[in-house]
Amino acid sequence: MEILSRFKKLMSININSLFQKSEDPEKTIDDYMRKLNDDLGKVKAETASVVAAEQRAKRALDECAAEIAKLQRYAEKSAADGNEAGARTFLEKKAVHSEKLQQLQTVYDVATSNASQMKKLQDKLVSDIGELEARRAALKGKLAATQAQERLNASNSIHGDQASAFDAMEDKVNRAYDEAMALAELRDEKKDDLDELIEQLKKKKN
Repeated sequence: MEILSRFKKLMSININSLFQKSEDPEKTIDDYMRKLNDDLGKVKAETASVVAAEQRAKRALDECAAEIAKLQRYAEKSAADGNEAGARTFLEKKAVHSEKLQQLQTVYDVATSNASQMKKLQDKLVSDIGELEARRAALKGKLAATQAQERLNASNSIHGDQASAFDAMEDKVNRAYDEAMALAELRDEKKDDLDELIEQLKKKKN
C-alpha cells in the first residue's frame, strides 16, 4: 500500500534539521504541520483498515486451529471406538486444515506487521505534531517579544533624540544667559568708571 511505502521516509525525518535549514521557521512549521495533519488523517483511516484486516486474519487463524483440534479429537475417539476408517477420514481433513493453517498464519503475520507499522507511523505523526505545536507557540512568543523590543528600541531612540535636542537647546540658553550676564557686568564696570571720571572732573573744576 502507498502509505506504507512512505513509512520509512516519514519515520526518518528530523524535525530539527527542518528548522536549521529554514529562513522562515514559522512558515516551515505551518507547512510541515499541514502535511503532517493530512498524512495523519490518511494514516488513521489506513490504520483502522489494517487493524480490521489483522483481526479478521486472527479470527480465521483461530477458527482453523480450533477445527484442527476438533478433528484430532474426533480421530482419536474414532480410533478408540475401533473405527479406523473414520479416524483416517478425520486425520485427512486435519491435514488439509493444517496446510490451510500455515497459509492463514502467513496472512496473519503480514497483517500484524502492517498493523504494527501503521500504529508506529501514527504515533510518530502525533508526536511530531505535538512537538511542532509547542515549537510554533514558542516561536510566535519569541517573535512577539522581538517585535515588542524593536518598538521599545525605536521609542528609546526617539526619546533619545528628543533628549539630545533638549540638551542642545538648554546649552544654547545657558550660553545666552552667560553672555547676557557678562555684558551686564561689563556695563556695570563701565558705569562705575564713568561715574568716577565725572567725580574727578568735578573736583578739578572746583
